[in-house]
Amino acid sequence: MSHWRLDWPTSGGARVAHAQLKSAPGDFFVDEFLELAEPLTASESTEVTGSGEHLCLRLEKVGDNTEFVARELSRLANCRSFDVGFCGLKDRHAVTRQWFSLYRPGREAEDADLIHEVSSRWPVVSAFRDARKLRRGDHRGNRFVITLRDVSGDRQAIDDALRRLATLGAPNYFGPQRFGRDGANLERALHIDPSALNRRSRSGGKGRGSKKRAGSEGAKNVLYFSAARSWLFNEVLAARVQDGSWAEASATGPLWGDGGTTATGLLETLERDIVAQTPGLADLFSVTRMKPERRPLAARPEDLAWRWQGDDCLELAFFLSPGQYATTILNDIFELEDMSLGRHNEQQG
Repeated sequence: MSHWRLDWPTSGGARVAHAQLKSAPGDFFVDEFLELAEPLTASESTEVTGSGEHLCLRLEKVGDNTEFVARELSRLANCRSFDVGFCGLKDRHAVTRQWFSLYRPGREAEDADLIHEVSSRWPVVSAFRDARKLRRGDHRGNRFVITLRDVSGDRQAIDDALRRLATLGAPNYFGPQRFGRDGANLERALHIDPSALNRRSRSGGKGRGSKKRAGSEGAKNVLYFSAARSWLFNEVLAARVQDGSWAEASATGPLWGDGGTTATGLLETLERDIVAQTPGLADLFSVTRMKPERRPLAARPEDLAWRWQGDDCLELAFFLSPGQYATTILNDIFELEDMSLGRHNEQQG
């Protein structure tokens, strides 16, 4: 058993139902929207419009994670992996429509042929050219259509909880996947050298292999560091859920950094007291140069709608801003059984 808390208080005090999530990829549909491409997302045309050095493609994928698709696009487009951009990671156990950008200056005449080649792997829904590479968080948000199966619980209580969700939102926790199995990423965070995050990457020896190993180690440290930062945020948010202040207008919590938190007064005292209860993680931030940031305490779905498709099947549709997670929102109401985990374990076996 892990000594790390990985399940935090819900807004209603308890979950009101149990449900199965991702029984099939089509039960979890995600559509990514860009600010600059809003008209194109509706037209679903593969005719390339716009101008610029980056070709942006909106693909529909099933069974492939974002980073795998980015590597394959790099190969198909004959460009460096660094020249492929995307706005965020999407689950492989889902049907997802996602934007990727490919750096292809002066190769506009080849766009149609590339789109045709990519379409043999993943349907290309929309395409345009732009002057900028897509980067993390560049999208306006994601539209979800999620089907929950084998739903057990009082229907009236579920409907009431969903109406409360539409009004107040849900606590904006980071999901437990970020922390690794039984909090393994947090355990590893306790043993990394935080000052190494400030140093420029060094090969640690001669040759490409040494550089690759150093880069891999650095990426793992960043992952563990991010897990520690996210867990501390969840702990502060949990305290605000328990005292009922999490849903206040514009309420935010700390993403810890150099100097800790930017909060002042009683809120600063609260946040520092909570973080001080885990000195091992707090010490990680004492020598880093990461700037403290704030994150909203509430995740509020836009245009939330739901309909029952029988006694135990419920379809939900909503829109979320970047940095908000559909499973976190649903987990405020439902005890979720992720059916994709069993399929993933079978594939790994």
